[in-house]
Amino acid sequence: MKKIIFIVLLTTQFFFAQSGFDRGNYLYQKGRYQEAIKEYESVLASQQHSSELYFNLGNCYYKLNKVAPAVYNYEKALVLNPDDAEIANNLKFANKMQIDEIKEVPAVGFSKMVQDFTSIFHYNTWAWISVGLSTLFLVFFIGYYFSQISLSKRIFFIGMFVLLFLLLTSVSAAISGKNNYENEKPAIVFVEIAEVHSEPQKASNTVFTLHEGTKVFVLEALENWKKIQLTDGTEGWIEKTAIKEVKN
Repeated sequence: MKKIIFIVLLTTQFFFAQSGFDRGNYLYQKGRYQEAIKEYESVLASQQHSSELYFNLGNCYYKLNKVAPAVYNYEKALVLNPDDAEIANNLKFANKMQIDEIKEVPAVGFSKMVQDFTSIFHYNTWAWISVGLSTLFLVFFIGYYFSQISLSKRIFFIGMFVLLFLLLTSVSAAISGKNNYENEKPAIVFVEIAEVHSEPQKASNTVFTLHEGTKVFVLEALENWKKIQLTDGTEGWIEKTAIKEVKN
């Protein structure tokens, strides 16, 4: 009986979320962006998350010229669907609304090579590639084991080593990508002007100021403060209420 009630509640929640999403889309098409936001956020309140939902929320806030929530929701959408070109394109437009222009310091040398290679695919995609290569390796092993022809045996043997190399590469890329994802903590500045201090206290020197919509990366937290880093490598402490982490 409990299982039946759970299924009914889950089904009801799903249809409620879907109807809220559809109402939000309708209101968006009518240009009633603030009302659409309420509908989309009601879906979020029911614990239904999707890249499409965050993307539509980002579009609403962008139309209302609210840079911080627009950038935040586009970033949330990209976390769920990192290969979506439309989300990335809209994020670029939203970023142009920002006041701060912070240059990104590119990686160099071997670290750049690794970063460029692992970023070709999302770590989940690398994992699926590894599964495919593992299957091929097994097929080649079976072919090598049962083959009676020396030429075929040699081809299977060489193929096994090639596939093993590719398998180890893809597994390493998946692990590296997952580690980067878990260690990277992006956040968006949500206040109009935020002071960044040299130490986690208001009495310390203000090293620079940031404005709403700017993307930062959280390095550590201490009570009501968070240590952040900009894309140009600059670091400082900011009050935790001034930013909103994307992956939370």
